Parts: sequence; C-alpha cells; structure tokens
Amino acid sequence: MVDARKDICFYIKLFPLSMHKEAYRKSKSIACAASASEALKLLEDNFERKPIPLNECATKEIDDTIRLAQSLEITGTPTLIFPDGKVQSGALPSGKIIEYVDGRE
Repeated sequence: MVDARKDICFYIKLFPLSMHKEAYRKSKSIACAASASEALKLLEDNFERKPIPLNECATKEIDDTIRLAQSLEITGTPTLIFPDGKVQSGALPSGKIIEYVDGRE
C-alpha cells in the first residue's frame, strides 16, 4: 500500500489492550526506541512474535494514546480513522482504503 500510493500516509499509535499481558510493556519499549527505524523494526519483530527487549523511558505517549482511544470509544485494534473522521474498526484490504480515500466508497 505504501509503495503503491505515496500520497497516503499512516500515523501509527500504539494502543495496548489490557487483555494482552505484555502489550503495555512492549508498546512502551517500542515508543522508547532510539529512532523511527528502530521502532519499526521492533514493531515488525512483535508481529513475528520475536522478543521485544525491555526499554522504558519517561514517555507519556502510550498513556496519552490509551486516554485518546477511550475518549473516542475505540476498544480494539486495528482501528483506522480517516481524515473526514470516519472510524473503521478492524483491518481493511489496501484496495478498500484506497477506494475510501479516493471517494469511491
């Protein structure tokens, strides 16, 4: 998707669900990465079920995201929020995202 459409970008917010016991710690470790590329690597490692090393810093980013999600009544991941405010719970194929962005949905 990212390669196909350079005009579409994604802002990834880590929203650890309480049902996943290690999610908060892992999210904080990813948020505390030294660079964006390191954070992306850790995120990919997590998807592949590779261990995420403990790396905590004095960030409020994860707690702020949890509060934001609660205020928007978001309860699951993934959740997409489009520029016009439409909220889509659950994953969408890239073609559906493109259709929506292009106004064909």
